[in-house]
Amino acid sequence: MSAEGGTKAIIAALSANLGIAATKFGAWFLTGSSSMLAEAIHSVADSGNQLLLLVGGKQAKKKATPEHPFGYGRERYIYAFIVSIVLFSVGGLFALYEAYHKIQHREPITEWKWVPVVVLVVAIALESYSFRTAIKESNHTRGTTSWVDFVRRAKAPELPVVLLEDAGALVGLVLALFGVGMTLITGNGVWDGIGTGAIGVLLVAIAAILAVETKSLLLGEGANPETVTQIERAVLAGDGIERIIHMKTLHLGPEELLVAVKIAVPRSENAEEVARHIDETESRIREAVPIARVIYIEPDIFRTQRTSDEAVTAAPPATT
Repeated sequence: MSAEGGTKAIIAALSANLGIAATKFGAWFLTGSSSMLAEAIHSVADSGNQLLLLVGGKQAKKKATPEHPFGYGRERYIYAFIVSIVLFSVGGLFALYEAYHKIQHREPITEWKWVPVVVLVVAIALESYSFRTAIKESNHTRGTTSWVDFVRRAKAPELPVVLLEDAGALVGLVLALFGVGMTLITGNGVWDGIGTGAIGVLLVAIAAILAVETKSLLLGEGANPETVTQIERAVLAGDGIERIIHMKTLHLGPEELLVAVKIAVPRSENAEEVARHIDETESRIREAVPIARVIYIEPDIFRTQRTSDEAVTAAPPATT
């Protein structure tokens, strides 16, 4: 997933949310609708989240230091995790509190009745544009992968975060429109509170999904199966490599992969030949998988007695 695509989607979402937040606050000020206030806070939280993602992308570009020899690529995961916390606390919990308050103190919308409806319809149009941009950018790398698998397996957090936020925002706007509409029709403010509560539950659910997915990235995920297969083929494609004894991969960031592989070399080879084959193997890996930036290759003699870890991850010998 390209960083450029994620940045484009973030900027589109940020632009839409800033404008939407201002109009929602205006509508809440005029009507006193709790659904409008919950949606306004939701848009503010989303805007802050998108700023956090942009900051994370910038921080991740810092050069490696002796203290952080593998660089700062995981900054993008950290900021994405913070996004889930902000969405949960600022967006979800506030909406639930406001819903409780509104249900306890039911107040109909008596002034500027048409304002929240117009604002919500305009907001749906703007969020649809942002959502469309996120879908378009995601399709560049999603391929035939389902949307659920794309969110779960994506190594770059920006597009999945924006996709979930925009999808949640659209559903939230529909819920707010329902709450406001029923309040206007019935004159009973409880519907406004119900719509606000539904928005709160929705935001908490989305925040939980984001937290689970970004936690996995923070702990450290290996390359996806397709990438592992490409690396294995690249290793076994050259001369002087009998087999892969075992291999491990780790994402240092969305676009930086560490590859550690132990290879079996012929017993008859000397040190100079082994070194040459290792250099050639590194070149093949980088050509097959450009994001493989850090590669460690350990030569060894294959033995039938291996550790359980090596036995599980060993690849079959190369075929001709």
